[in-house]
Amino acid sequence: MSISGLEATVYEFLISELLIYPVKSLGGMSVKSSVLTERGFEYDRRFMLIDSHNRFVTQREFPELVFFKTSIVGNNLFLTDKRDECSVAVPLNAVEGEQIGVQVWDDYCQAMLLDKHIGDWFSERLSKQVRLVYMPNDSRRQVDPVYAANGELTSFSDGYPVLIIGEESLKDLNDKLENPVSMDRFRPNIVFSGGYPYVEDTFKAFKVGDVRWEAVKPCARCIMTTTDQETGQRTAEPLKTLSKYRSRHNKIYFGQNLLASQTGEIRIGDKLIVLSSKQSLFNH
Repeated sequence: MSISGLEATVYEFLISELLIYPVKSLGGMSVKSSVLTERGFEYDRRFMLIDSHNRFVTQREFPELVFFKTSIVGNNLFLTDKRDECSVAVPLNAVEGEQIGVQVWDDYCQAMLLDKHIGDWFSERLSKQVRLVYMPNDSRRQVDPVYAANGELTSFSDGYPVLIIGEESLKDLNDKLENPVSMDRFRPNIVFSGGYPYVEDTFKAFKVGDVRWEAVKPCARCIMTTTDQETGQRTAEPLKTLSKYRSRHNKIYFGQNLLASQTGEIRIGDKLIVLSSKQSLFNH
């Protein structure tokens, strides 16, 4: 048996957690299942805060964004400040608003500016003027063509629509740390169980349900991983430790960026079946 010329099942894992992050750099949501769209999981990073220059705002500059959690009730996205449990509601599928150009790293794309009172709510709590925008369906932000196969899209993510990390990788890292860190430091969409630490480095192609995936690039990590997602406090870890054994070309890697060849639905408990492998960049 073969799939597109690749070897059949090499080994299997189980999907143990699925997460989406409706607003870039705010708290994520654990879900039991998620629909994979042409630009990533449904609702994942379709909203984003921008500054007065229409540039993306993240925990890199504002670690206090960790205090904002997200939840979906009906057709609304609720954004809640954990410090006082005050919330603001945002329509999940915005249909009205001024179209503006926004910047995410070196990319520029179109976004819809949401109601001013939402931006004012955040601005007051961050002590900085920000606005909230939504990526409508007609906004087409493409993945880096160096790694894309068919002009794949992404939302307001840093660069790729989906990130995967194995439970064993985090366990191995925590064995090396004086103070263990939680998976939310790394903001994956898919977490899987089984195998050995960093086995995801060797994934080339795999299937979950009817969806075929390609692991196209290790994920370079930044200062956000040093931010405690409950307190907003920063330390040197885990980047200090990861730099000792997960560093290449002055970047530190943890997890794999994914592209999918079609849409579909993914559920916790689904099998992850590896179709083909590649050589890891790291020796552990």
